[in-house]
Amino acid sequence: MNKVIFKDIGEMSYQKAWDYQTELHNEVKTAKLERRHWTEEEKAKAEKKNYLVFCEHPPVYTLGKSGSMDHLLLNEKELLEKEIEFFKINRGGDITFHGRGQIVGYPIFDLDEFFTDVHKYVRFLEEAIIRTLADFGVEAGREEGFTGVWLPANEKQPKRKICAIGVHLSRWVTMHGFAFNVNTDLKYFDYIVPCGIDDADKEVTSLSAEIGKKVDLNKVKKCLKQHFADLFEFEYI
Repeated sequence: MNKVIFKDIGEMSYQKAWDYQTELHNEVKTAKLERRHWTEEEKAKAEKKNYLVFCEHPPVYTLGKSGSMDHLLLNEKELLEKEIEFFKINRGGDITFHGRGQIVGYPIFDLDEFFTDVHKYVRFLEEAIIRTLADFGVEAGREEGFTGVWLPANEKQPKRKICAIGVHLSRWVTMHGFAFNVNTDLKYFDYIVPCGIDDADKEVTSLSAEIGKKVDLNKVKKCLKQHFADLFEFEYI
């Protein structure tokens, strides 16, 4: 069974966390390249490293490779006034927000050790969130044509996105990941077109908004960790 090193690095600035996951990503890729020159016996004995990193960020907007600057509704001065950082990054997807009360997850997985299927990988990320929400009594699923995790419309509310997903792969090693709104301050989404989606029948939500109270972030992380291990069939070390 595959082994994964779990790291909860707490609150960290986006740049510092990006540098950190890039360091881990390079470590996994380098080890993978080195193993190509080993004997089968050496490969069998080798301890292969994969990582799952959880963190929170101070308020920051990130824009993916396919995103549009038009979806950021604040100018540079307004970003400074509201103390929100902004980064263009190398993941897929459009613009999203990271902030306190949100679980940001960065799986650094060598998919050659799991499965080489990007679509399945993204579906597994979504499924881990969907199962975690179910643990807290919230029904969630997917929205056709969109990535991420969504809550269905009801009599009072439209469809609501609760988790954004954007990934990057190099040599089948993943980085970036998901942003799961748990106790997130949703006002920050008013200053962007979240994920480039401006449909009138779609909004952004959080777990605390859905159940009407603040949620223990550590309890959510515990559930999320377990669902990751079950879906990807690995053990933590």
